[in-house]
Amino acid sequence: MLLVVDNGSIYTKNLINFLTQKNISFEKQTPHNLDLDCLVNYNSFILSGRKKNEKKINEINSKIIKYSIQNNTKLLGICYGAEILALTLGGTIRKTTLQKGNEKIQTISSNSISNGFLDVFESHGFEISKLPDVLIPLAKSKNCKYEIIQYEKKPIFGTQFHPEMSQDGNDLIEKFCLL
Repeated sequence: MLLVVDNGSIYTKNLINFLTQKNISFEKQTPHNLDLDCLVNYNSFILSGRKKNEKKINEINSKIIKYSIQNNTKLLGICYGAEILALTLGGTIRKTTLQKGNEKIQTISSNSISNGFLDVFESHGFEISKLPDVLIPLAKSKNCKYEIIQYEKKPIFGTQFHPEMSQDGNDLIEKFCLL
């Protein structure tokens, strides 16, 4: 069962609609209502984007990431989800000019969720500036070096963009769910 952690992004509705349309079984929880002892009930996680920075949300998402790494459980971090993945593992993020709109990204490393060029939708004011050694860059764009990242040899990914907002992104989500 997939757990969607709704961190407050305005785009999470699109993610829920896509998963429902594809008949992908999932539950949605907000970080404040999530019982971390129940993580064992899920075989994969999607961490949504967020509206505002909140310490408690960051702590809960970091705990889900650590659980996923320790248990080799699939995880996809979207926008903020990718940023908190990098931060949890020792990377850094930086404030950037608002990136909003369509972007073409290029896969730079072979992986199981993307290949070639993808047309995606960006909406963020922060970006990953330094990856920890355990995260590998999989795709880039002219504006961002780390569009897709992956934890070494684990089914743990992050996207700086919002895959729930484009067809190529939806394909990426579906490939993730089918891993």
